[in-house]
Amino acid sequence: MLGPLLAAIRVPRPGGGRPRTRPVAVLADKAYSARGHRAELRRRGITAVIPEPADQAGHRRRRGSAGGRPIGYDRTAYRRRNVIERAFNQLKAWRGLATRYDKHATVFHGAVVFASILLWLRD
Repeated sequence: MLGPLLAAIRVPRPGGGRPRTRPVAVLADKAYSARGHRAELRRRGITAVIPEPADQAGHRRRRGSAGGRPIGYDRTAYRRRNVIERAFNQLKAWRGLATRYDKHATVFHGAVVFASILLWLRD
């Protein structure tokens, strides 16, 4: 689902003009450390801030020079990922969002937007 997610990104520019469609970097956890994800981000010119799981690093080291270079990522940028994780945890406090009671995607999207606005106003 990484491809469709990246294709749906539209960030409006403050002074008008065409919206931005390519983020500078993608911060993700170790579950997104697949070769396909990294290749897609590299193809689009996006920096991947994704650590390598221990099992993948072991496989790479076991293959020796054929395993490729170790994965590098910005550790200080990766630390900021917890802000997103905390936001998701606050949204999951809403029982209707956590269990997805809504049958239609548009209603669920509206509930997410409404809950996000209320959380934003609370802070």
